[in-house]
Amino acid sequence: MAYKNLFINSDVLLDTILIRQPHFNTSAEVVNLADGSIYKLSASTHSLLNIHDATKRVLNEKLARQAVSVLTNRFTIIKEDVDLIKAAVASAFSNFEDAVQYYAAISGGCDVIITRNIKDYKQATIPVLTAEQFLRTL
Repeated sequence: MAYKNLFINSDVLLDTILIRQPHFNTSAEVVNLADGSIYKLSASTHSLLNIHDATKRVLNEKLARQAVSVLTNRFTIIKEDVDLIKAAVASAFSNFEDAVQYYAAISGGCDVIITRNIKDYKQATIPVLTAEQFLRTL
C-alpha cells in the first residue's frame, strides 16, 4: 500500500531530535520525508508539548523551542479538541495518550501511524507501523 499522509508519533520525533540510538537512523529517514512533496507528515499539538518538555529536560529551553518551531514549519499540526478527547476517553484503547494520538491521526485524515509503540494501538482501524516497517513499504 502506498501511504501518503503519515502521522508521526512523538517517540519517532524524539528519536530524531535527541539522536536516540538505536532508533535514530530509521526515525530520521522517516522525518526527512517532510522535505519532499510526496508525503504529508502530521503530528498533534500534544506531541509538540511532549517534544518541548523532553527536549528541554535533555538539552535546554532554546533548543526545545527550536525543535517545536522546525516541526511547525515542516509538518501539519493537528489540533485536539473536546470531541477528540471525548472519543479517546470513550475508546477501548488501554493507553489514553495513544488514544488521543490515534484520534488526532484520524481527524487529520492520516492513512498510517508511525510509532515505536505499536502494541497500544490494537484498536486502530488504520495501519500502525514502526519506522522500520514503514520504510520497507517504500
